[in-house]
Formats: sequence, structure tokens, C-alpha cells
Amino acid sequence: MKAVVIDHYGGKEELHETEVPDPVPGAHQVVVKMSATSINPIDWKLREGYLKEMFDWEFPIIPGWDAAGVISKVGEEVTGWKKGDRVFARPATTRHGSYAEYMLIDDHLLAPIPDNISFAEAASVPLAGLTAWQALFDHANLKAGEKVLIHAGAGGVGSLAVQFAKVRGAYVYTTASANNADFLKSLGADEVIDYHTTNFANVLSDIDVVFDTMGGDIQRDSFKVLKKGSGRLVSILNAPDQALAEKYKVQAESIWLRENGRQLKEIADLLASGKVKAIVGSRFPFSEKGIRDAHALSESHHARGKIVITFE
Repeated sequence: MKAVVIDHYGGKEELHETEVPDPVPGAHQVVVKMSATSINPIDWKLREGYLKEMFDWEFPIIPGWDAAGVISKVGEEVTGWKKGDRVFARPATTRHGSYAEYMLIDDHLLAPIPDNISFAEAASVPLAGLTAWQALFDHANLKAGEKVLIHAGAGGVGSLAVQFAKVRGAYVYTTASANNADFLKSLGADEVIDYHTTNFANVLSDIDVVFDTMGGDIQRDSFKVLKKGSGRLVSILNAPDQALAEKYKVQAESIWLRENGRQLKEIADLLASGKVKAIVGSRFPFSEKGIRDAHALSESHHARGKIVITFE
């Protein structure tokens, strides 16, 4: 089968198309014929070598951790899934990722694609959706009526986080450029703060939860707006400064996504109901050039919604 791989760490020119062996399912695995995948920042961070101490993998490495397609083979002990099922998943983190025509996925990580969702839309959800879900609900324990600040709401993770928080009944603030304000309000944001003209730390206070997708100075300024005694900051980037957490009497942690088919099924139900929308911002074809171009867009930090790769 065709796959886009890296044989060395480095720039996007390291991504190249090649032939690799077709996957063979284990007892509790399926093979999915890929219809779409998506680009996440972890993809190019892996490509650059930033994660090599965490993942000491042999080359070639196939990046990618979003899968949407149709089951083509089923392991002998798989139950509840059959050949021809439309599925999506955030597969286990291995060196055999989703930039390939076929992908091996553990059966407990699968979720059905709702009938009203395309493969491209489905591919945009798993990694970003589970990241937002776990940050807001498993770690921050966001409740109805609380105030949440979601940084970079127009991005892949942020756009889903805004919707999840609104469905939960929170009051949602988010930071974005002015040209994304109407888009974010259509997703449920109550107030959009233009980061070009306004420092959020000067206009917000008593925030119950901050979801940090930016790190650095933005993360440090976020401590200032949290409610003392009960505020919670959850970051998907660098570990927050615990001295600042103690100073402002709040909780702060960084998290790493855990793949979870049950949670993805909950998200699928929200997509099926129309309460949450999958936001596909850009599409590129599955090819060496398509994936290189998609990486370049992701690295620009100016993508709205998710960047999707389509196989058909």
C-alpha cells in the first residue's frame, strides 16, 4: 500500500511517498481502508524530532493519528464490528500512523461515523475532540453555569472545545482574531476577545476554567484571570508554573491525550444530534505534495478548523 513516511527527522521535505506492507489484523483489531485523515500539530512536531525522546521509534515512521474510513478486514475475536462499517478513531500511538491507504486499529478505539457526517468531517474530530473533551471534563471538571476561557477558539481543538463547553452549559469566552468572531459565535461562544487589540488579562476575572492551547506568556497571564481558591487551568502544552498556581491559589496541570473509543462515541452522538459540528477548514489530497502543503499550513498557526487529508 502507499504511505507517506519519514526516514529522518527534519523539515517537511522529509515527508515522502513510498510502498509499505499491508497491515494484518490481530485478534482484536480491524483494518480500515482510509477515506480521510487530518493534520495535528503533533504530526509536524514528531517530524521535526521534538518527540524522539518520548517515542524512540525505528524509521520509517508513518505519522498521523486521525482515521476515518471503512473496515476492510476484521480480526478473529472482534465482535460488534464488521467489514463495510463506517468508522473513525484516534488510533493507538505507534509508528504506523494514518498517512497510509490502510490502517490497523484496535477494536475498542473505534466509533461509528454518524450518517449525517462525511468521512472528511469525521477525520477532523478524534484527536482534537478527545483532547478538548478530556481537558474540559476529565481534568477541569467543567460544570454548567461556570465561566470558561478557551484560547485560540478558531483552531481545530478550540472550535470543538467551544462547542463542548456550550453544550455542557458553561459561559464561554474565547480568544481569536476579529475576523473569526462571527464564526465562533455561531459555534456558541458568548464573548470573543480579539487578541490583536485586547489583552484578555485586562478584561476578564473570576474565570472558573482556562483551557490553554498556546503556552508561554499566554499561559502565564491566564493565572491572573482565574477565580482564586477554585480556578482550574488545563494546558495541552508546557507544564504550568506551580509557583504561580500557588501564588494565585488555583489548580494547574498539563495533560496528554488518552485514546478512548467510548468518549469518541459520546462525541459521535453529539455530532449525530447536530449539537456539535465538525469544522473542516482546509482539504488536501493524499499525496506527498498534499501532506507537505498541509504541514506548512498547520505550522503557520493560521488554520481555521481542521486540516483534512482525503484519499478519494
